[in-house]
Amino acid sequence: MSENGEQTYNAKKYRTPDGVPADIVMFTLTKRERKTVTKTLPLRELKVMLIRRKKWPCAGMWALPGGFCQEDESIYAAATRELKEETGVDGGHLEYLGVYSTPGRDPRGWIISHAFFALVEEWMLEHRQASDDAGEVGLFTLQEALEELELAFDHHDIIKDAYLRIQQQMLQTTIARQFLPRHFTLSELYQVIQTVVPEFKEPNFIRKITSTRSRQGILKEVRDEEGNALSSNQYSQRPAQLYMFTDHEPLLSIYT
Repeated sequence: MSENGEQTYNAKKYRTPDGVPADIVMFTLTKRERKTVTKTLPLRELKVMLIRRKKWPCAGMWALPGGFCQEDESIYAAATRELKEETGVDGGHLEYLGVYSTPGRDPRGWIISHAFFALVEEWMLEHRQASDDAGEVGLFTLQEALEELELAFDHHDIIKDAYLRIQQQMLQTTIARQFLPRHFTLSELYQVIQTVVPEFKEPNFIRKITSTRSRQGILKEVRDEEGNALSSNQYSQRPAQLYMFTDHEPLLSIYT
């Protein structure tokens, strides 16, 4: 900007937002062993972390953790700080979801929110504890969060948008490896995918995941030092071949 422009610019001429908060959607997959006579896969559920607000507005309602960005920090720094302050959770790497600016979304005024999300292992949320503006903190299934609870602000929409993003990640990346042991069966992998994407139905999953050209190199069979294939019957009556992820990240395209 020219020197003349600097002299004539007046920030007071422009209306600025009344606040810029960061909201954080933290997803995880919980795992619980089933108490059955026959061997079966554990129960897995996709859950989202919510806090119960203590103060106006929306006091007593469940909401996403988050809070206002300060002048001396980035919006990403605000997201990590607020997540830690309200829940005690270090969210690791948060991904940017989008901006939410519908007029009237917040009764406090013109509030433009930036949302972040992450899909993390269950242990990362084990020591969650409500503090600061949060009265409680808990994990809820997507059905509870989106269909049964009345959420604060436009957090219902934010969670729905974040849910679509992690579904895309589950289908287009190898993020499933975070929720599996180093060696696993394809049934375990299939279950993790379906937990996040219930609509995923692939009757020929084993053949496709091991033979489709664009996916070759994602997995490899686990073998012992002598080259013999290793198997497991932990969750099945018959031994099933064990696999492991490689470090290969394929570049997939809708055109192939």
